[in-house]
Amino acid sequence: MTRTTKDGIPTLGLGTFGRTGEEGTAAILTALEVGYRHIDTAQSYDTESSVGEALRRSGLPRSEVFITTKVADTNLEKADFMPSVERSLEIIGVDHVDLLLIHWPSAKDAVPFEDYMHALGQARDKGLARRIGVSNYPIADLQRAEQILGQGALSTNQIEIHPFLQAPKICAYARSVDLPLTAYMPLAKGRVSKEPILEKIAQKHGVTAAAIALAFLMAEGHIVIPASSDTQRLRDNFAANDVMLDEAEIAAIRALDRGDRMINPEKSPRWDD
Repeated sequence: MTRTTKDGIPTLGLGTFGRTGEEGTAAILTALEVGYRHIDTAQSYDTESSVGEALRRSGLPRSEVFITTKVADTNLEKADFMPSVERSLEIIGVDHVDLLLIHWPSAKDAVPFEDYMHALGQARDKGLARRIGVSNYPIADLQRAEQILGQGALSTNQIEIHPFLQAPKICAYARSVDLPLTAYMPLAKGRVSKEPILEKIAQKHGVTAAAIALAFLMAEGHIVIPASSDTQRLRDNFAANDVMLDEAEIAAIRALDRGDRMINPEKSPRWDD
């Protein structure tokens, strides 16, 4: 069973970073066959074409597959924003995406914040995106965005979250404003599979340590978008949908947090955690 947020976003999706070309298309198609119904892509991943081709080959109705893409920080200028979104739709082969995100805020406000936030809202108003959101936004930028777009306009903020980086400050803020967070790299580049506490809990539930990590993040209220090209891992990760952790297990996994950030390029904003 696929769970969704109050806004209709499937809480377990598929990340597509690195899934390019025919191999990438095949991996995404396999995920759709396994049961994934939320596919996350981005202009900068070069996977929009793979997503579109997999969707067409799957034979699934467009309405059954939730597609997210992201506007690259190189396309935030007024003259570039909307044409880049229209180009993304053309590449994917759809007339709208279900969720459109700003991938990174413009570093040091090189592009005025208000300009691209207004453009994001306009993309929704024009019907190019059913929902809008952001990625890699700290609390201060979320507050700025709300001032421009209005309370509740954003459907998610996609940030790095996994058992070793649980980001308590921004999670607490997000809960206070009823904003679901989307956890990218939720398996910490595979490191969760070697964590003894996760392995022990996994044995009890008859699933993998990765599935336990995903189930934990979903229990914390997050959307998760793990990536894999391996059919068995795709199935193993999808099994997280059916895992219910008890309070003691959740407490044990919460104790794994050590603020271990893995994605921190020079253009990053000032993180809260």
